[in-house]
Amino acid sequence: MHAIPLTILPLILYNVVVFALPGSLPPDPWSAEIFGVTMVSGTRFAFNLGHLAIALGLVLLFFEIFRSTRSSSATIVNHMVSTIVLVAYVLEFVLVGAAAHPVFLILALVALFDVMAGFTISIRTAARDISFDGGA
Repeated sequence: MHAIPLTILPLILYNVVVFALPGSLPPDPWSAEIFGVTMVSGTRFAFNLGHLAIALGLVLLFFEIFRSTRSSSATIVNHMVSTIVLVAYVLEFVLVGAAAHPVFLILALVALFDVMAGFTISIRTAARDISFDGGA
């Protein structure tokens, strides 16, 4: 279970919202307001579905970075699968019309940061674990 990257969940959520629920949502489902609050300043703060998807992606990125600090074979597999998930984001963004949306692009950037952070943390952790002999 540790080998599955959490950044796949926003990709699945996006595809479910766009492709599985198309008739029940407005033309741009990501602008559908979830809740709104009038602030003390009088300005209305509106939180929509796109904001929720991005917030979910960022929370999952935090946990992915936390998970990448482990050094095990599952972590290496996780990095490889994270790269595959990033490729899926890029391909879907380029090839599927419904994915050409700012929310999807930001979720793809979250997946990119997951890949970059995962490999960087793993390399730094591995470098710290290596001990060099003073010479023989």
